[in-house]
Amino acid sequence: MKLLLILFVVLFVFLHQSFWIHASIEPLPGPLVFSPLISPVSTSMAAFSPGIQMGSEDPHHHHMDAHHKLLIALIIACSALCLIILALLCLWLYHLKYSFKSSNKNAKSKDSENGVVLSSFLGKFTSVRMVHKKGSAISFIEYKLLEKATDSFHESNILGEGGFGCVYKAKLDDNLHVAVKKLDCATQDAGREFENEVDLLSNIHHPNVVCLLGYSAHDDTRFIVYELMENRSLDIQLHGPSHGSALTWHMRMKIALDTARGLEYLHEHCNPAVIHRDLKSSNILLDSKFNAKLSDFGLAITDGSQNKNNLKLSGTLGYVAPEYLLDGKLTDKSDVYAFGVVLLELLLGRRPVEKLAPAQCQSIVTWAMPQLTDRSKLPNIVDPVIKSTMDLKHLYQVAAVAVLCVQPEPSYRPLITDVLHSLIPLVPVELGGTLRVAPSGPPADSTIPSGH
Repeated sequence: MKLLLILFVVLFVFLHQSFWIHASIEPLPGPLVFSPLISPVSTSMAAFSPGIQMGSEDPHHHHMDAHHKLLIALIIACSALCLIILALLCLWLYHLKYSFKSSNKNAKSKDSENGVVLSSFLGKFTSVRMVHKKGSAISFIEYKLLEKATDSFHESNILGEGGFGCVYKAKLDDNLHVAVKKLDCATQDAGREFENEVDLLSNIHHPNVVCLLGYSAHDDTRFIVYELMENRSLDIQLHGPSHGSALTWHMRMKIALDTARGLEYLHEHCNPAVIHRDLKSSNILLDSKFNAKLSDFGLAITDGSQNKNNLKLSGTLGYVAPEYLLDGKLTDKSDVYAFGVVLLELLLGRRPVEKLAPAQCQSIVTWAMPQLTDRSKLPNIVDPVIKSTMDLKHLYQVAAVAVLCVQPEPSYRPLITDVLHSLIPLVPVELGGTLRVAPSGPPADSTIPSGH
């Protein structure tokens, strides 16, 4: 666009200069051209007399005519060029407008893929109405609809339990399955967490953050409706009845990558930045294809919204960073520490805190740290489920990332962006990374020896 404007200005200056140059040519002497002493008859005779030359045949006049014709040609050409430029400008403006509309459509399409389409689907129910809350439109769902969808919150529909209530599977009309978190908000803390989560999730839309569909209220009870995650939580997959049998090495690396992407969005792309403050395996939910999404934002805070050093100590034992536990200092590096603990769970298949005796517990970080940095010992502590499916070189790389994430000193921990970039090459292309895996699987010489 700038190039077209410059070209137009240059042409205008050129035409302007040309016009004044030709206008400044002195006229030929009067007696030769315009003198009244020359009669029309003599002019006519002179025209047929080979020995007489009239002033109109003077070379200067020919020179002036040539310049005049050239000027007319230039004006015509430049006019045509201006019309072409104008047409191109119109086409460019049309393209710009069309691109803007397309980008809006693409953005809406992307939101639909992330689960927002389910929210719009809820809008057709008569028991749902849109409520504007802090600049965002959220679906308020009537309590009776949720009561019917969960069979009066029957225990057979419980998906999980939290600090303030349970999460239920619900079936709305047209076989739409959702998850409903039921919160007993009789206490001030529970009510604050409910408000915080609804406010935050109504403004967060990302493929690796669970999608908020709506909320409801009944007496002192509050309800939050999410998209249903068919494979429930990472905690259930790793430490439940299956003991991680459904999670291969590559699937675990995909879950770690998805979690890192969700955290990076909160830390780097939200304005203001969001610190989750309660990242753990039970708050990492898995859909039918084992795509991981962050959930439970009741304790999350926005960076700068309040004095983070005066916050009430909250979190889950085993995931809380040392500086936050001891001094109350909270930063995005606190989330990185919790991510490191989740990474250790994926590698080792162990819980973050294990009981050794009735009054004695052991942290996975304390137990594993000496062995994570010893290549001869590391293969011996890996989850047996994945020993035969992983690349030993990749194991060392992931262990090194985990060690950095759980460093006691926050300044030694990497940013989540750095963690993300270190995991991408370890995840197969079809699972969202850049690793190209041979059909036969990992090379035989790079797997853990069977004798270990």
